[in-house]
Amino acid sequence: MRTFFAALTLLSILLSGPARAADLDVMIGQMLMAGFRGFTVNEDSAVIRDIRDRGLGGVILFDRDVLLGSGRRNIRSKEQVAKLIRDLQSHAEIPLFVAVDQEGGNVQRLKRGYGFLETPSAADICAAGEFNVRTAGYMVGSTLASVGFNLDFAPVVDVNVNPDSPAIGGLGRSFSGDPRQAAFCARVFMEELHRAGVLSCLKHFPGHGSAGSDSHAGLTDVTGTWSEAELIPYRELIGSGKTDMIMTAHIFNAKLDPDYPATLSKKVVTGLLREKLGFDGVVITDDMDMGAIADEYGRKEAIRRAIEAGADILLFGNNLSYDRRIAEKAHAIIHELVDGGIIPLSRIETSYNRIMRLKQSLKQ
Repeated sequence: MRTFFAALTLLSILLSGPARAADLDVMIGQMLMAGFRGFTVNEDSAVIRDIRDRGLGGVILFDRDVLLGSGRRNIRSKEQVAKLIRDLQSHAEIPLFVAVDQEGGNVQRLKRGYGFLETPSAADICAAGEFNVRTAGYMVGSTLASVGFNLDFAPVVDVNVNPDSPAIGGLGRSFSGDPRQAAFCARVFMEELHRAGVLSCLKHFPGHGSAGSDSHAGLTDVTGTWSEAELIPYRELIGSGKTDMIMTAHIFNAKLDPDYPATLSKKVVTGLLREKLGFDGVVITDDMDMGAIADEYGRKEAIRRAIEAGADILLFGNNLSYDRRIAEKAHAIIHELVDGGIIPLSRIETSYNRIMRLKQSLKQ
């Protein structure tokens, strides 16, 4: 019953036109996605308080707790995950984005050991042809939808420029070294997610495939290796009109911005992605806890610069480090930035309205 009323609430918000200043707490909450610990939730869980009291817009689930070095995080079995997601959604006035990294190969949080179907890597399925990409894409989408996920942080559209890249090529996460082939396979995978009722997210803009290091560990400089060919998948997929969401990369590229990594760069997010490539959908940051951001910038500065750059949703995986109050703290920082006139209310409204347009497409 609560799902029905959540759908009516979302519909009324969407029909009421642009967001109003009185909705600031909700607007800020919708701009945040956070991870949390636990296989179950209850009224006293921090994540439930964030959803109920701050309008948290999304959650991300993991099977492994990186900081603890254990497999005890959010995913244990199909039945447990389905109940967890139902319980999370039951507290949301506006339906949550419930996201997971389910690419296939080395990056899939829903594993065979928990009772889920696994699929091969992007590299393997693309090399095997369109039918295999379609099959894998639909398997992933239907698996996610069956337990309540509505957003997959896939497909990866990084071009396999450096096959030994520790974050991309070395893990088989890139579809191809040919940017047009990468775009084709990503489009097919994306179409199959959509057919299963799951939103997709292209990553990692403006291209992580040439990197020689992993931005989880620290700042990754691709100035000498990146080329504009890495934009081809984005240009083609944005042009198709089917792109739901794009995730930024925590990479530094002096050719694009001599001062800031892509996630914090207005030149990259607004100038290149939005103005040059014409994307007006939802932009989400990669995990703001990753070393490339967390070790180089204070939290307040990173949040401010990401929003000023043009990001709509700030992702705090809360797994590389852990703070049960991370959403509360990020919410307070954004509120302070708006109250102080550093970030204009209109900037928050713009992101909120993009998010609401995308949430309107969710199956209720």
